[in-house]
Amino acid sequence: MLNKKVIAGLLCCLPAAANANNFSYNFFEVFTAMNPSMTGVELATQVGENVHLVGRLSSQFESDFGVAGGIGFNGPINQFMDVYGQLLIHHNNFPKEDNVSSVTQAEMNIGLRVWLMNQLEATARLGKNDESSVFHAGVRFHSTDQLSLSAEARNNGFYGPK
Repeated sequence: MLNKKVIAGLLCCLPAAANANNFSYNFFEVFTAMNPSMTGVELATQVGENVHLVGRLSSQFESDFGVAGGIGFNGPINQFMDVYGQLLIHHNNFPKEDNVSSVTQAEMNIGLRVWLMNQLEATARLGKNDESSVFHAGVRFHSTDQLSLSAEARNNGFYGPK
């Protein structure tokens, strides 16, 4: 049987970064979109080393709203890149002129987050909800640990092109 000191010594030789995420999955985000015009909030909180919860609320301020919630996964690929994804349930109430009152759909997506430079991150995510594709890509500048600014293109499958 191996000695406890030998086991401890072997464990110390393992790279610690192999199990650590390269990005924070604890965030609160305020976003606005230009076409179609929409505003919303999203938050996530890490509940395990590779698991996080996600919630999102958005509206076009035309007697409509969209709410989504679910679970996400995340993990490192290498020291500069994480893979992540989400399983979400969406419920959307649409404006009256859309001739659809509401819809509830599931979404599954997967993506990558990559450090381009010290404070600059690129992100991309692809997925599908019940009826259409989901796409997200952009860059994020982390000015401090508490504030990041991003420019992104998103299609959540409800308001954008199908």
